Amino acid sequence: MLHEKYAHLERPEDLLPVALQIVRFKVLSLRRKAARHGEYNQVSVTDIQLPDLGASPLGALERQEMLERLNRAVAQLGERCRELLRHKLRGKSFPEIQKIMGAGSLNTVYTWDHRCRKNLLELIGGDWEKR
Repeated sequence: MLHEKYAHLERPEDLLPVALQIVRFKVLSLRRKAARHGEYNQVSVTDIQLPDLGASPLGALERQEMLERLNRAVAQLGERCRELLRHKLRGKSFPEIQKIMGAGSLNTVYTWDHRCRKNLLELIGGDWEKR
């Protein structure tokens, strides 16, 4: 690249500063990219302290109450919403759900999903985590 772009520079002494400047720009570009991607401020997995979710009786009671609220709310949903949730929980993608449920377009399935989740949230009390 130096020979093509900087053909007017003939002596190696003239090419060295240009080459070093190009390397400097490349290094700075890589650093900016790494900063954008969050590579400098990542936390090691071994440094993260995870809570013990199974040991707390209070946590188990809260999860049980949430599960009961969720079951009651799902029972109040319409048949289409229950069927959509069933397919999503089985790991089906939206295009697969579109074919199974016979929707006219993929956006229809997205709309159904949004409305069903909104309805479910209202039925459980307006908050996924009641405190």
